[in-house]
Amino acid sequence: MKPDESAITHSRPAPSTATTAPPPAASFADLALPAEVLRTLTGRGVREPFPIQAATLPDALKGRDILGRGRTGSGKTLAFGLPLLTRTAGRRAEPKQPLALILVPTRELAQQVTDALTPYAEALRLRMAAVVGGTPIGRQISALREGAEVVVATPGRLHDLIERNACRLGRVRITVLDEADQMSDLGFLPQVTDLMDQVHPDGQRMLFSATLDDDVDQLVHRYLHDPVVHSVDPSAGTVTTMEHHVLVVHGPDRYAVTTEIAARDGRVLLFLDTRHAVDQLTRHLRASGVHAGALHSAKSQPQRTRTLAQFKSGQLTVLVATDVAARGLHVDDLDLVVNVDPPTDPKVYVHRAGRTARAGGSGRVVTLVLTGQRRETSRVMAEAGVEPTVTKVRSGEAQLSRITGAKTPSGAPLEAGSGVARPKNTNAPFRGLGTTKDPARGAGGKSRKAGEARKLAEARKAARMRRNG
Repeated sequence: MKPDESAITHSRPAPSTATTAPPPAASFADLALPAEVLRTLTGRGVREPFPIQAATLPDALKGRDILGRGRTGSGKTLAFGLPLLTRTAGRRAEPKQPLALILVPTRELAQQVTDALTPYAEALRLRMAAVVGGTPIGRQISALREGAEVVVATPGRLHDLIERNACRLGRVRITVLDEADQMSDLGFLPQVTDLMDQVHPDGQRMLFSATLDDDVDQLVHRYLHDPVVHSVDPSAGTVTTMEHHVLVVHGPDRYAVTTEIAARDGRVLLFLDTRHAVDQLTRHLRASGVHAGALHSAKSQPQRTRTLAQFKSGQLTVLVATDVAARGLHVDDLDLVVNVDPPTDPKVYVHRAGRTARAGGSGRVVTLVLTGQRRETSRVMAEAGVEPTVTKVRSGEAQLSRITGAKTPSGAPLEAGSGVARPKNTNAPFRGLGTTKDPARGAGGKSRKAGEARKLAEARKAARMRRNG
């Protein structure tokens, strides 16, 4: 069960029995796509396939198993979505028995994939259903009972529906794992393998992600049959259209630097490690006059959906988020991503950075570090294939404004009378970064152990939420 060597470069050695993959398609018209799909593509202004689409569509349309890697924002959804819909067209699902399944790790990605594929599904008269946690399960049961040819699901919620006898996967002949590397981690893997074991054994399987590594191998070897490997851009290629900056900041000044960046003209996405830190920074920014919203796994799905919609429309200019926003979030013209907490894993850096410079655009990624974090951050970026520009900055300096567009916030609280007080000292250490309100304990907070315990508890709770969709 060795993968075929594609004409596109990839990181795996070519097996001795490799066959030659067809050349990439020059246009959608060169492919065996239905006329309804071609008309919809033209109507939506999609005229030429992106590299990952051009590489994978010929094989996927033939029903081959696919292992695909393409940079974030490269068009992977249509790369697997168009062949899935085309090969399902003309069939009708029986109640509770979908014909095609797309598994994704987050609710936001499920909604984004559903929105992206719905126009083409409608053109082919296919019914789609999104199955995710945090939303009324009764509506999803009804949608499956009425019949849906294509289901887009998070593993936890789909598992719940199967347990309730509201869904059966035995007739699923096309299965996609999007963000396959994340679906391979321990929080998802047991449910993912359980679901994959239930789909039709002779069906087509496609695994897609911006990063493919050894973590995915167990899924590849267990479920893909003679797959074609298409890798458009090596791992470093996911970040080469962006500017990368490391800003070295003084600890007590970190809060003020973050606030001034958030107050810039234009939208910005701020990443932090914990939900507590996200909520605390969001409250501070709004008290400082910055239109910020929080996104993390403890928010209800209506809250998450509303916050994302407000950020995409420009009603919110700042999205403060945990890594729940590192995948599946597409915002047009988002030109700045800031790692307030530096990532400790190169894959996390790649996916956070991938929220900007999407669809061939450009963007800027900024990582704030203390002096003691520089060595670890350098290692992470080197493994991600990034050579950042390193600059020492302080709040209020021209260098900070030049790189990020930072400016002084208005200071007028957005929630008058809400009990959110404006911070008295904007240069106080950021309370989400291992510090405490007790000044007697110094800048290190209650203790490093307390901070580590809180992060461990956050990680455990996040893993439970991932399992529950």
